[in-house]
Amino acid sequence: MNTEDYLWIVAGMGIVTYLPRWLPLAALNRTPMPEWLCRWLDLIPSAILGALLFPAVWTTGSPKHFMVLHPASLAAIPALWTAIKTRSLGWTAVIGMAVYWLLETWAPAWMHTP
Repeated sequence: MNTEDYLWIVAGMGIVTYLPRWLPLAALNRTPMPEWLCRWLDLIPSAILGALLFPAVWTTGSPKHFMVLHPASLAAIPALWTAIKTRSLGWTAVIGMAVYWLLETWAPAWMHTP
């Protein structure tokens, strides 16, 4: 493949990525939405975050299997507590990363991914 082919591929990927984001925005831009739909749409970021985080925190290995006692799942506990108590994304991230680092550095070997 030559350079022009690669440019067409990248342009095509950009269009395919951009259109699904732009079309709903353009279609709903001037249309008032019902209140129930707005409340429902407000829940989507939380649901997506949960769907992305759950496998990363509670599964490990290859093939993936559920594991409770490994550094990521144990670091999630103080991070969750910090999030609830402080309502601060910054402190939650700092505490979660610090506990994860401590567990990765000092945890017994059986805690790590096989």
